[in-house]
Amino acid sequence: MVGPMSDATTEPRLVTVDVEGGALTLAEWGPQEATTAVLAIHGITASSRSWPLLAEALPDVRILAPDLRGRARSNALPGPYGLRQHAADLQRVLDALGIDRVVAIGHSMGCFVAVELTAHEHRVAELILVDGGFPLQLPVGLRLEDAPSALLGPAFERLRMTFLTRAAYADYWRQHPAFAADWSSTVEGYLDYDLQESDGGFAPSSNPEAVLADFGDQFGPDWYVHDLGSIEAPITAIRAPRGLMNEEPGLYPPGRIESFRATLPDLRIVEVADVNHYTVLMSPHGAAVIAEQLRDALDRVMTRAD
Repeated sequence: MVGPMSDATTEPRLVTVDVEGGALTLAEWGPQEATTAVLAIHGITASSRSWPLLAEALPDVRILAPDLRGRARSNALPGPYGLRQHAADLQRVLDALGIDRVVAIGHSMGCFVAVELTAHEHRVAELILVDGGFPLQLPVGLRLEDAPSALLGPAFERLRMTFLTRAAYADYWRQHPAFAADWSSTVEGYLDYDLQESDGGFAPSSNPEAVLADFGDQFGPDWYVHDLGSIEAPITAIRAPRGLMNEEPGLYPPGRIESFRATLPDLRIVEVADVNHYTVLMSPHGAAVIAEQLRDALDRVMTRAD
């Protein structure tokens, strides 16, 4: 069963783990002693505060959500960045916390990190990819070096901006078409966590250098395509029909994810109606679907273990 979800924010415990170059911060929800856990990995300019609705829906599940290297409370960690470095950091997390098995779930760029982790870590029993993880395709005529601004839009542009107040930052996002119909206290909490004090006001906490270094890995270099195709764990791909700017089609047009079934026979595809790339995770409706899929994956993992 999945519990009811409201517009409230469930506050996590904060944990730090030593990784190469310093300390990585994680948010932790649920029973601390559980050795089977969910590892929830956020998107390219996001943070651990992407997941409170999921935690609220699954209060009996141990959920570990890192602030990835270069983001939020882990933004002081130095490079190198990239998917393989993030996966190595998360292996250190599993070791340090004594986690035996995980269901890894990612959103957006976090899906790509989850794929890399699963390809090299036997403790990942199932994989859930929320609108990410399958190599992206550049629009015709767009160069990769121009893609972050063109494809990420305000999510990338804000990284070099300073806002006079926290409210000004919320107002900047309130105009974003993805949140026009789904503004909530959950979104406000996510944005507030993102900010850090800066000269003259507040600045987003993601390191632009880290974002740029990670961005290109999402377009399917050979090593990534190989690692994706090598995964034997069951994969559930959850797709949003609308994209980052609430446009149609979404990040993955119909047929794109299906084309990977030849190399990933244990692939399930679930489309969530009436959500975009953000609200598939940060609206009660989208989070409820994800929570159901995650509960099913955990049940399967426990059944196989028994």
